Amino acid sequence: MVVKQLIEPDLEPVFLADSYGYRPGKSALDAVGVTRERCWKYDWVLEFDVRGLFDNIDHELLLRAVRKHVACKWALLYIERWLTAPMEQQDGTLVERQLGTPQGGVVSPILSNLFMHYAFDLWMARTHSDLPWCRYADDGLVHCRTEQEAQTLKVELQARLAECRLEMHPTKTKIAYCQDVKRRGRYPNTKFDFLGYCFRPRLVASQNGRLFWGFNPAVSGSALKDMRATIRDLHLRQQTQMSLEEIARQINPLLRGWIEYYGRYAPSALNPLLRYVNQRLLDWVRRKYKGLRGHKVRASQFLQRLSRNCAGLFEHWRIGMTGKFA
Repeated sequence: MVVKQLIEPDLEPVFLADSYGYRPGKSALDAVGVTRERCWKYDWVLEFDVRGLFDNIDHELLLRAVRKHVACKWALLYIERWLTAPMEQQDGTLVERQLGTPQGGVVSPILSNLFMHYAFDLWMARTHSDLPWCRYADDGLVHCRTEQEAQTLKVELQARLAECRLEMHPTKTKIAYCQDVKRRGRYPNTKFDFLGYCFRPRLVASQNGRLFWGFNPAVSGSALKDMRATIRDLHLRQQTQMSLEEIARQINPLLRGWIEYYGRYAPSALNPLLRYVNQRLLDWVRRKYKGLRGHKVRASQFLQRLSRNCAGLFEHWRIGMTGKFA
């Protein structure tokens, strides 16, 4: 899942492709920026997802694609053996594998992306070269000019995936209308998630300070949920044997990665997460120091003073998220 991958600060999404080809020098943030600009130009977006890509890739078609790029017979032999090796269950029984690439395998992302390159990327270049698109693994977007164009493309893409012995996910595949101050039509769906960002109509300020409705990205609700779960799983409240500096060393890499990635666009949308971190620090302080137990206001004042005097201790204090501890 892309969101869970993006919560790791040093993990950069790979195999990001768009209508200009593979972009090894580009990051997911570049793709978010390009997608934002395309949403301003195109009124409709087809958001598609492949059901169980890693589990359902056809070995025959995949090996056909591999042979176009790999000439070494030994490499081809080991790739085929690796794909078809039986899977051992917990009880020791072996299950034969006829489809898919093992999830978690180091070569699986490369092979699945190679498969999607032929199943989707080159097909789009042949049949819809005028429509910009972006794809990460089995999640992708295609920008369309009209609703009818998006509906037609959805049907054609479903048929194309069926040719490649894949299935379009029925609930995760949606058509979205890029509603803003100039595009005021009504449509049931006016938002979509991609690369951990939620694109939807938002109030934004113009250069002269006037507010207007624009179609822009901000951190998605599912990404915020995953990040809160990561902080919660650290059980900071119970780590009273640690010093505050040790707590900072533990969570600062996470905070730095989240702020750098999700703070690029609409950084204020990260505030609920950063307030949540402050609340967990408040819980830790009240449990750590006997004089602050049962005194929430006093503990909050203690952290407020500390955040002003030692603003560089935590990454979110450094950018000004202080004073919200109660």
